[in-house]
Amino acid sequence: MSVFNRVESTRVASEAIYEEVVAAGDGWMRELEPGQVLRIVDLEGNQAADTLFYDADNPEDHYSAVATIAGQGNIYLTTGSILRSESSKPLVQIVADTCGRHDTVGGSCSAQSNTVRYAHEKLHMHNCRDTFMLELAKQRDARYTKRDLAPNVNFFMNVPVTEDGGLTFADGVSSPGAYVEMQAIARTMMLLSNCPQLNNPCNAYNPTPVKVLIWER
Repeated sequence: MSVFNRVESTRVASEAIYEEVVAAGDGWMRELEPGQVLRIVDLEGNQAADTLFYDADNPEDHYSAVATIAGQGNIYLTTGSILRSESSKPLVQIVADTCGRHDTVGGSCSAQSNTVRYAHEKLHMHNCRDTFMLELAKQRDARYTKRDLAPNVNFFMNVPVTEDGGLTFADGVSSPGAYVEMQAIARTMMLLSNCPQLNNPCNAYNPTPVKVLIWER
């Protein structure tokens, strides 16, 4: 099922309370309070931003692709999508999106998947799973561990589903300056890995930075 629901935001960057550029291959983790709005900007186009969400009051209740897909009846994410936890609790809602469609079935790259999808000699390459684990390890809250990793959202990534139910890692559908904006419904911890992947065409084999901004509302 395809959907492109592009909606621009009225928020002004100069009014954001937080702004940071996340380099390709780096991670970022931060808590959002209810009502706060976070924007991820694809600065150069077609850069996958692998992202996980957690109920900050109950970290074991992490983002669920299954609950999110079932709740909206669509495998793609766009404006209006509510991202839900394992308990089906609404965590954040996409309120603006100039890319139009995002993946939530392709998962993150890992040392193991790089060898299966590409070649055994890719085992050593940096990957999103390692970035996720590094960011979790930095948290003083010991409740976050590698057991809390789950199938994630891939913002700006194009992963069409074939007629026989397979996945295709295709050329991106984003563009320089495209963004997705989401508002926290519950107190939510957000974990981002700015994908370092060099082996598929989603980012034109060229990982680039993304920017994150936060507004109070």
